Amino acid sequence: MRILFITATRLGDAVISTGLLDHLRRAHPGARITVACGPVAAGLFADLPGLERTIVVTKRRHDRHWFDLWRACVGTRWDLVVDLRGSAVSLLLWARRRVIMRGGRRPGLRVGHVGRLFGLVPPPVPVVWCGPDAVARATAALPAGPRWIGLGPTANWDGKVWPPERFVALYEKIAARHPDARPVVFYGPGAQEAALAAPVLAALVARGVVDTGGELDLVDVAARLARCGLFVGNDSGLMHLAAAAGTPTLGLFGPSRVTEYAPSGRAAAYVVAPGPEGVARMTDLGVDVAFDAVLGLLPDARHGGDGDMTTPHMAGGDAACP
Repeated sequence: MRILFITATRLGDAVISTGLLDHLRRAHPGARITVACGPVAAGLFADLPGLERTIVVTKRRHDRHWFDLWRACVGTRWDLVVDLRGSAVSLLLWARRRVIMRGGRRPGLRVGHVGRLFGLVPPPVPVVWCGPDAVARATAALPAGPRWIGLGPTANWDGKVWPPERFVALYEKIAARHPDARPVVFYGPGAQEAALAAPVLAALVARGVVDTGGELDLVDVAARLARCGLFVGNDSGLMHLAAAAGTPTLGLFGPSRVTEYAPSGRAAAYVVAPGPEGVARMTDLGVDVAFDAVLGLLPDARHGGDGDMTTPHMAGGDAACP
């Protein structure tokens, strides 16, 4: 069986789609899978079991990237085409079955929209696939012993960014309760991401902060996130990746829509700045509010180590990355 899976350009949306893709590969053992996605998300699928090919869809003027995708796929007889972009390409390919997500904004969580394409209620939660090499590299970079606390102080636009000094203050509150804590700062490639991460890195030098560098392959980022006992980050692709890796994850929301993009994972929660959805300001989100949510995510923070990780905004599921 051959499956073509056309997913998102942005990392966060691509991560959200991984639960459905994992469901399909398990439902069709031995299927050969081709994934079409944007350049930022391409590394996410590197260790996907059954992956035959990743087609990187690079945007071109006059929508010529869709012609490129059609040309790359037209010579194959597909058993199943899943198109989460709602493109015309999927209608112009030979396929036994097509499942197409229509475009446009609709209410409810994006992960639910994806799952309902196949009648999956509740939807399968996102996962990550990490091969043994990525796991070994992550173990060497973040060895057992410390309680690794991941911080994601970046986002794709300034309105979604919590002030860096609040990340530092939150980490200090965590470290005061957990002396074995060590910070790990995650961010994406490029000068803008590095500039957003720099103040947090500088403030936590004395705490032995680990700088992930912003240039790791996504499977290596995911494997390192899976080593963390907690991740706190702005609404971003990294936040979704942390939740998919099974790491207890706290998403920080202000003007972005938590009703659509709340993190989903084994232990995922969120806090939202006060104010109407879509216009709330990150500067109005306090450190104490975030710390209260952290206490619900760290299993021994409030319940004496009994493993109770329940929070009001929890989503269940397991990640495929150890």
